[in-house]
Amino acid sequence: MKRIALFPGSFDPFTKGHEDIVLRGLKLFDEIVIGIGRNARKERYFPLEQMMRLIEEAFRHHPTVRVISYDDLTANVARNEGATFLLRGLRNTTDFEYENGISQVNRYVYKEVETVFLITSPHLAPISSSIIRDLHRYGQQVDEFLPYTLAK
Repeated sequence: MKRIALFPGSFDPFTKGHEDIVLRGLKLFDEIVIGIGRNARKERYFPLEQMMRLIEEAFRHHPTVRVISYDDLTANVARNEGATFLLRGLRNTTDFEYENGISQVNRYVYKEVETVFLITSPHLAPISSSIIRDLHRYGQQVDEFLPYTLAK
């Protein structure tokens, strides 16, 4: 049976930290589905279609990585994609506290799903999507934090 993992997030934007988790996850899973969740309470900074295209381009040499968007419970999406694993990255203990609660709820919704946490590589731990959005919003160059180049 194929080991499929869903890597869910808002990915606004998708960073080198996220890329690191996917690339390391490929050593554990046969396929990784990067799922960009839509959050009705949050307005995106980078358009969803643009981010999907940029992520697909970043993984063009990895045929076992797919990108989808969704508007549903993450556990339901995992089930529908045939994923029995959720892949998550942890930068710090605050991330763990947040992710631990979510993993328990996902398990309640979809009993067959296991959440696998990978610790972010130390040199990438300070990178967060919210910091990158703020830098970009105020005209700073952010490409060194991203696995793709943003159009000027």
